[in-house]
Amino acid sequence: MTFSLNTTVIKPEGNNKITSAIILFHGYGGDGKDISAITSGWKRFLPNTIFLCPDGHEKCPVNPSGFQWFDLSKEDPKYIIEESLKAEKIINKFINEVKDLYKLNNSKICLSGFSQGCMISINLGLTSKENFNCVVGFSGKIIDKNHLSKRISSKTKMLLLHGELDSVVPSDNLLDTKDFLIRNKIEVETHMINDCDHNIPVKASSIALNYIKKNFLV
Repeated sequence: MTFSLNTTVIKPEGNNKITSAIILFHGYGGDGKDISAITSGWKRFLPNTIFLCPDGHEKCPVNPSGFQWFDLSKEDPKYIIEESLKAEKIINKFINEVKDLYKLNNSKICLSGFSQGCMISINLGLTSKENFNCVVGFSGKIIDKNHLSKRISSKTKMLLLHGELDSVVPSDNLLDTKDFLIRNKIEVETHMINDCDHNIPVKASSIALNYIKKNFLV
């Protein structure tokens, strides 16, 4: 099967049965191959998990060799919401393809993302018809709190990690997002990573792996 989004796929080694999936969404200007690097430290601890790392559906004007989930060329909040909703529709189609191909339901799928990919993951985790297993987000935020609060239809549990020195998405967004989730009765765990800018260090990757392992066992 060919997915509707160009996708880097990392399958379980050998003939291990696929019982779960992690879908990884890259940041602004990145691609699926970039974000797939994190799987090198995860896959041997998740022997029955398939990793799917799609490219964004749009070329990124800032980095023509990379992609974006939604356009940031305008600072108009309404425009950004419209673009993110367009992305959600495209990604939901992709997720349904994954579910059909590997015979998985939402409870066996973790959504994870970095930066813009984290923002999309949060939206998807709270607007799906049923909860995903979990959302693991790195260095992100909520795109628009007022808009999202009116659309919440599920309560996927979340782990959010952020570098305290982040110069792209300031770290105060971590506490802001945590507050929003708690107010909306979403189970959330957060970690601020010391001496870390806008990236995913080994410490954050390790915390995320342990969280995913725990939740896939439930």
